Amino acid sequence: MMPTTTRDASDAVSKSRRVLEDLFAGLRPRMFDVRFWDGSEWPSDAKSPKFTLILRHAGAVRRMFWPPRPLTFAAAYVYEDFDIEGDVLAFEDLCDYLANDVPKMSLAGRLQLAWRLWRLPRMERPRAGREPAQLHGPMHSRERDRAAIHYHYDLPALFFEKMLGPAMLYTSGMWESADEALATAQNRKLDTICRKLRLKAGDQLLDIGCGWGMLGMYAARNYGVQTFGVTNSQAGADWARARIRSEGLESRCRVEAIDYRDLPEHEQFDKITCVEVGEHFGAAQFPTYWRKCKDLLRPGGAILHQQIGTAGHTAMPESAVEFSKRFIFPDGELAPLNFLLRHAEQAGLEICDVEGLREHYPLTLKHWLANLEANEHELVAATDEATYRCFRLYLSGAAWGFNNNIYNLYQILLVKPDQCRSGLPLSRNDWYR
Repeated sequence: MMPTTTRDASDAVSKSRRVLEDLFAGLRPRMFDVRFWDGSEWPSDAKSPKFTLILRHAGAVRRMFWPPRPLTFAAAYVYEDFDIEGDVLAFEDLCDYLANDVPKMSLAGRLQLAWRLWRLPRMERPRAGREPAQLHGPMHSRERDRAAIHYHYDLPALFFEKMLGPAMLYTSGMWESADEALATAQNRKLDTICRKLRLKAGDQLLDIGCGWGMLGMYAARNYGVQTFGVTNSQAGADWARARIRSEGLESRCRVEAIDYRDLPEHEQFDKITCVEVGEHFGAAQFPTYWRKCKDLLRPGGAILHQQIGTAGHTAMPESAVEFSKRFIFPDGELAPLNFLLRHAEQAGLEICDVEGLREHYPLTLKHWLANLEANEHELVAATDEATYRCFRLYLSGAAWGFNNNIYNLYQILLVKPDQCRSGLPLSRNDWYR
């Protein structure tokens, strides 16, 4: 093999830059720098660029865009063909442009671009670390659902402890102002859920998809209820039980690694919570879910269901959806609010309240992303570089989706009527004391 000359290296930079100039031609002003592998730069149109796109090797641009498939660009970032230095939230605007504007190029322009990409240097580099999920069996069978949960959640506990902070809650906080601490917003969310359910001492609370058990512990500690959390994550259940023991709550809290569908219906509850777990169910499972909740509730019992949903008028780019399903939430599926409510009513539940919380989520994600980036070296050491990059891209992309009204977030309060009586007070004043 002939050694690479300075002229060859310079030629590779010029060809790569020409491809990027074609790709970014409609992006004005371009608010980011581009740094090539030889240290040379293509400055942004702005005095203060929001981030720098760093190309790691001569084959980087080809790896970023060839072959033209939904996962190509994200995988190039995950496996270190390029990097993002600076504001990764601003980088999501570039992703949106590539997904929605570049495909509008003329056919001749796309063919010319493809030819230039094809002629760029090829750099076959090994890809190590987190791999795309490979699930088997019928969709949303118990075994496959456990495998999907294992893929995302059964990382070392340290990873989530550092990313989520001491609250250890993987769900949106509820904010009164953007400058609050994350812990304040998360504590308000827990208390709001308890107040909406009107929990009282002696109530039996079932928490479906309980994560690390923090909602159950909060309700037991502050409202005197008996809580039972179920999760498909064995690692999450183990962590929760250890935390319950350390806080001396064994007599009031229990957590088991069990699919909610396998709960015996003779075990009745006064209240049920399901906080941002329905995204894993798949749309086809919701009739089963709502009927199961109704069967597990005593007459007059209430459910607090919090879920991310689609806003209905637009959708995330195919590339973002594919990235999420392969690298983050395999088999995950978002449903619109009207779908959830229709099936809840068909199961015999009464809808008592719906609250939209969309603008709360990007504030939460911003804190998780800051925690992730602040602990980069420790998290990479606990997992691998690809896992860290997957979560960095996921958190920033999710924030972009909420900020652009593509995703929404709802808290839904439902009851199982007792002889046509909801059992709820006529006023909501006690929620906002």
